[in-house]
Amino acid sequence: MEVAVYNIKGQDTGRKITLNDDVFAYEAGNEANPEHVVYLDVKQFLANQRQGTHKSKERSEVSGSTRKLGRQKGGGGARRGDINSPVLVGGGRVFGPRPRDYRFKINKKVKMLARKLALTSKVQNNELIVVENFTFEAPKTKNYIDFAKNLKIEDKKVLLVLSEANNNVYLSLRNVPNAKMMQARDLNTYAILNNNALVLTEDSVNQINEL
Repeated sequence: MEVAVYNIKGQDTGRKITLNDDVFAYEAGNEANPEHVVYLDVKQFLANQRQGTHKSKERSEVSGSTRKLGRQKGGGGARRGDINSPVLVGGGRVFGPRPRDYRFKINKKVKMLARKLALTSKVQNNELIVVENFTFEAPKTKNYIDFAKNLKIEDKKVLLVLSEANNNVYLSLRNVPNAKMMQARDLNTYAILNNNALVLTEDSVNQINEL
């Protein structure tokens, strides 16, 4: 598959770049449900971002007297012991959250398949744009704003993928709320799907084709 290459002014350069059909035009065969494959990869990515440091105090951890407040029977309400009882305001919490690790693993082949399916969906929905390799002379937000306007994606959530780190480009879009930049080697299914416009440079396309 070949797509047009644009420059940072939004003009067609007249050149074409080849997208690997096995990556950008993947046809699911006898694999498991494609939607479920993507779901698993996104679920794992989000789960791995969680700190898991949540904690609430249980009855034994609340600071308070251990004196029994009332008689065992005949009070007309639930039995309760000390002031730390879960049935009282300010008491401990029953079955509250505890620190835990939410991370889990999925097979590399599943992750690779999910990325292929995500990239394919971007091509099918006309949400993928390829631009020639570029850089900004200085780190200015206006540089990125002009770049987005030229490509007519200023009102979209954008993911810009470069082949390597570029400080000027990163600093230029850092303060734009609907724009994010990452390197091709770090590309994941969640990042691909969590935008309305996927902008790739020529070198990043070549890296993704090989990956």
